[in-house]
Amino acid sequence: MGVLLKKGPGFMFTGIAKLGIAAFVVAFASALVNTVWAIYIDSFVHSTVIVGMVSTFLTFIAFCSYFISIPIIEKYNKVKIFTNSILLTIPLYILVAFTKQFYLFLALAFVITILFTLRITSFGIIVKDRSRKGNLAKDEGLLYSFMNLSWVIAPLIGGYVASVTGTQFVFLFAALFLFLGFIVFKIVNIKDGHVKKKLDTNALKNFIDFFKSKDRVFAFVLGGGVIMWFTLIYLFMPLYIIREGLDKLWIGYFLFAVSVPLIFTEYKLSKIASKTGFRKMFIIGFIFVAIISTICFFVNSIYVILGLLVLASFGMAMIEPTSEAYFFDVLKKGNASRFYGPYNTRADVMGLIARILSTIVLVFLPFKFLFILFALFMVVMVFFSVKMKDMIESD
Repeated sequence: MGVLLKKGPGFMFTGIAKLGIAAFVVAFASALVNTVWAIYIDSFVHSTVIVGMVSTFLTFIAFCSYFISIPIIEKYNKVKIFTNSILLTIPLYILVAFTKQFYLFLALAFVITILFTLRITSFGIIVKDRSRKGNLAKDEGLLYSFMNLSWVIAPLIGGYVASVTGTQFVFLFAALFLFLGFIVFKIVNIKDGHVKKKLDTNALKNFIDFFKSKDRVFAFVLGGGVIMWFTLIYLFMPLYIIREGLDKLWIGYFLFAVSVPLIFTEYKLSKIASKTGFRKMFIIGFIFVAIISTICFFVNSIYVILGLLVLASFGMAMIEPTSEAYFFDVLKKGNASRFYGPYNTRADVMGLIARILSTIVLVFLPFKFLFILFALFMVVMVFFSVKMKDMIESD
């Protein structure tokens, strides 16, 4: 309980626990939207391939914004960036709920994507700055447990709301929870005084300098491996569930179940990784997921496939929280504001690769061949895990 509570005049929540509470509420809004995002785009275009193309476009926008926004992250208070990005996203979610035009939706999604990159980058640096030396992996594990708890509950609610009242109402609920997240973050009163006077405004130089370090490249690829897997889970599996004739409620059930193993194991596994090193955890996790994905290819029952993918989450629990801690551990002191944004483009670059190759597969082959594709992705991650620099945070 020490990671949650500290002694004072009585007991009080630690700074990381306060961040976890705020992260839970904000992540709840994101989880609501992600539950219906693919099928909402599909309601406009009625094509799995075009859904993949739209997601690819938004991924490219996010990639660019991570680099362009580096001076903003360096110059301004991270807490203000985080809270302002939340406030600006709220009305955009409301507009998305009522739009009937595809191109208007695309424009709104464009702005939402940019604000999301600012929110993710600022929050990650806040967490890093508030973690004590040697505790980052454990703190990241705790934070991800809070956030994944929201990913357990929100898909059930999002799937139910989408099934009963319509997909657009999910965005209204998400706007409400973003507002609640803003209130909670203000109440926990997190402070940030880390700003830079000398700004790195050259986006191209930032890009080149980031990839000069082999350790940063490995952290980038391995963290991206997690994103690749969840591209299958959150983008393509909801479409597969609908195409197989199941009700939208099954999307909620599935995404709920996928997050359960993450909640119960991520913190414990991140503590083990901090003591024994990251390499073994990465290798075992990626091998496990690759095996599960391969088995899914040979299974015909949609229900068995969903169950196997839930089981694969135990492998992801070994990797998800520790991948970010690994990046900060190999990063030189003082470079977080400059390089954490570029590191976050792993979601866009690796997600883009997953979307493009998945779209190509779907053009020529049945959906089930995606399981072989993602198994191959995980095998590539095993190769990088073997070659990575191992890190041990604490004894």
